Amino acid sequence: MPEFKVVVSDPKTGRAETVEVKGGMATRLIGRKIGEVIDGAIIGKPGLKLRITGGSGKAGEPMLPFLPGGAKRRLLLSGPPGFHPEKKGMRKRKLVRGNTITDEIVQINMVVEYPEETQ
Repeated sequence: MPEFKVVVSDPKTGRAETVEVKGGMATRLIGRKIGEVIDGAIIGKPGLKLRITGGSGKAGEPMLPFLPGGAKRRLLLSGPPGFHPEKKGMRKRKLVRGNTITDEIVQINMVVEYPEETQ
């Protein structure tokens, strides 16, 4: 059974909360992609809309929103996410993961989505 640590960030208050998701609730997250908006009831936060912003795998490799699938790949990166160069023009081959949540993901990052106020 998959098990995830879900970090839920609230942009209005600036606070983040970690929620452990196990069993049936965790299986409902598998197959979701970065950028999708889900119902908070999936992780035990009813009444909230949450947007998936990223995550990391068992070895600490970050998920990239532009890399399709859930497999690990070694990509040549020149900037974030996944690599923060020390000097301008620096590039490095890094191990990263695709944008789809699999059972090998350990941490999932989410942000609370508030409805835009119309004026």
